[in-house]
Amino acid sequence: MSILKTKPAVFAVGDVYQIMVQAKAETLMWIKCGNNCYYDESNGILRSHCQTHKICVPMKELDCAGEYEVCYREVIERKAYFTESKEENTEKFKFFPVAPNQKQILAYQIADAHNLVDEPVAAVKRFEKEYGKIDFLILNGDIPDHSGAIENFDTIYQIACKITGGEIPIVFARGNHDLRGVFAENLAEHTPNENGNSYFTTRLGNIWALILDCGEDKDDDNSEYAHTVSCTPFRQKQTEYIKSLTKYSQNQYKASGIDYRLVISHIPFTQSFRDPFNIENEIYDEWTQLLNDEVKPHLMLSAHMHEFKIHNSDSQNNRYNHSFTVAVGPEVHLGKNPYYAGIGLQFKDGKIEIILNDQKEIISTFCAE
Repeated sequence: MSILKTKPAVFAVGDVYQIMVQAKAETLMWIKCGNNCYYDESNGILRSHCQTHKICVPMKELDCAGEYEVCYREVIERKAYFTESKEENTEKFKFFPVAPNQKQILAYQIADAHNLVDEPVAAVKRFEKEYGKIDFLILNGDIPDHSGAIENFDTIYQIACKITGGEIPIVFARGNHDLRGVFAENLAEHTPNENGNSYFTTRLGNIWALILDCGEDKDDDNSEYAHTVSCTPFRQKQTEYIKSLTKYSQNQYKASGIDYRLVISHIPFTQSFRDPFNIENEIYDEWTQLLNDEVKPHLMLSAHMHEFKIHNSDSQNNRYNHSFTVAVGPEVHLGKNPYYAGIGLQFKDGKIEIILNDQKEIISTFCAE
């Protein structure tokens, strides 16, 4: 019987895949890819006292191998001397990377699931019925309802398992509800990040992506947070991070073979908000101008609003004069009879088609500017 709670989730971060696996019991775990083994370790010590294992594998290696093995030993008793564990077990998974010269790439964004699983998965399946299997999945924040219960993180892996089966890449961005609750400070242990940071870049085939994290949606001193957040300094760090990318642009968004540039941010920081959500105008204006002038993204994907909107450069709600298209979604209604319509993407012939659909039908399509 497998010790794995769900199939692995293969997250793209920088130039590595962070393969993350939930286990049902204390387990020592590693990944075999080709002739190499990569371990879930902390300074040479294999981790077992954890619910989510994280193993980093170089992208080039896994892309080339096209498969990997999850290897593990369930721990019976971990002791200072002569730890007892069960026999080694392995489970093999195929992997299908986004190819550099792929003529058509399909992706799907799920966000604002708030612990829903069946509804967003059904939307993806409906999209695939019309367009074909997706090549990668985007999880853009608020997948758990909040971080007040550790089991809420299971939603991330249940959705990933049902859609990807551990066989295609996932790009993950944090949402503002993820910051709420006693386990929020442990989120980095259960989700992908780069050196502990929830903002980073990555590349899948000819697609380059910048993942940004706005943190919470109100000022740090809002009584709702009761002195538990410091998001303004966190956003200021990201300003410097975006600036740093411009110094190495030839290795980032201007790298050879890049045809599409994405920005992924749970909160659509380019638009206007009413109080108390009208925050960080100077920071968000600077982010937007850096993107306009330097990165020149073809599309920004956002969520948070629980409604579907397309903001072009001439949209009335273009607060900071962004020159790129912003797609906001999904359209979601929570409650006794939940409704979910997500965003599918088709990258083809230098254009990005944006598709809104629910579990029953394709609702509308748009083309990014």
